[in-house]
Amino acid sequence: MAAGSDICWAAPMKVLLIGGGGREHALAWKLRQSRLVSRIWCAPGNGGISLDAECIPADLGDVPGLADLAAKLQADLTVVGPEQPLVNGIADEFLRRGMQIIAPPRKCAQLEGSKVFAKEFLDRHGIPTAELHGIFDSAEAAIENLETLSYPLVLKADGLCGGKGVLVAKSHNEAAEFVDRVLEKREFGDGGNSLLIEEALNGDELSYIVLSDGKNFVPMVPTRDHKRTFDGDLGPNTGGMGAYSCDGMISPSLEAEILSNLVEPTMKALAQEGCDYRGFLYFGLMLTPTGPKVLEFNCRLGDPEAQAIVARMNFDLDEALSAVTDGGLAGLALNWHPGASVCVVMASGGYPGKYDTGKQITGLEKAGSLPDVSIFHAGTTRSDTAYYTCSGRVLGVTARSRTLDGARRAAYDAVHAVGFPGCQYRSDIALAACRVANAGEA
Repeated sequence: MAAGSDICWAAPMKVLLIGGGGREHALAWKLRQSRLVSRIWCAPGNGGISLDAECIPADLGDVPGLADLAAKLQADLTVVGPEQPLVNGIADEFLRRGMQIIAPPRKCAQLEGSKVFAKEFLDRHGIPTAELHGIFDSAEAAIENLETLSYPLVLKADGLCGGKGVLVAKSHNEAAEFVDRVLEKREFGDGGNSLLIEEALNGDELSYIVLSDGKNFVPMVPTRDHKRTFDGDLGPNTGGMGAYSCDGMISPSLEAEILSNLVEPTMKALAQEGCDYRGFLYFGLMLTPTGPKVLEFNCRLGDPEAQAIVARMNFDLDEALSAVTDGGLAGLALNWHPGASVCVVMASGGYPGKYDTGKQITGLEKAGSLPDVSIFHAGTTRSDTAYYTCSGRVLGVTARSRTLDGARRAAYDAVHAVGFPGCQYRSDIALAACRVANAGEA
């Protein structure tokens, strides 16, 4: 079945999206374009999503309540965006009730929910990853281990920490301070019940995401995320300050290596361990001099990678998602817009630390009217025609063009048209890649 082919459906589909960030807005925006979708709800959604879907209040921690909501709405398909419902077993609850959902079961979702589980899974199946130095639940034992190691090192809190539970430590003092934050001060709560220490890999990071029906998978276009707060990859880690995707980001031979050495063994190992993985699986990779290695898994589309990926989709997303639930991904051909896309995250001042909310956002209409620009809302509320900030990451300003430089310029033209008090954003999203591309053309 090829995306965009003629398929006979008994009735138009009604889709429920779970989540309320930029990723979910991008999905709602794309699903709204589908000829197969008659209605879209988003729980809980946000101010911007309300233009593309009907937003319904919901508690993302209440899995039975979310299943009740889907049943009440008579949703034909539910698509889960954020990680917490996945780790809480939302797929298991839906499938128990005979309802269709794009989400892996709880057992599979441990790949994201527990860094320890993921590391042991990788090592068990011989999938290339960083060397593990130890797993600790005691600060004293962890700091003792740090005395014996060379720097830099990578320290990871075991559980979900909103993208902020990883540190690349350049010194013993820096590492020891992070150990104290995780295991003593409990800065990440239950997400820091244990701590991993592993080698720091050298190379370029890459986000490689596939969509799986449990037996077959199809790749998304590769993307690259910018996790640090400030230009030049400085400052603390965040959930992501921007992302880009472009033709030629990786060579065909490198992609073949990623598929044969990392993706295919992972999907085979999941099946061997009884994990019927249906949904998106995100491979966070490091492209090292000795080959690509897995840094982490996410059991969903990344954010802001999703915005860059969705902008390049030239196929009916609902048709592809329906193929997941039907086990029909084999032979599915996904068409992509040629060129590039860039997403720049506009965040509240102070993010990822303390920040104020309730700031009015101006310039959205002007920015959204620019050619090939889409403004995806990550943390906004809406009052009549006015929008206000309500989270750390506020907007994902996304543009598509035939060149990476063109997409970057269009995205920043839109960013410069938007404003709110205290706004912060990086000015160098995709800049290094543009310089490389321009040097190659010179």
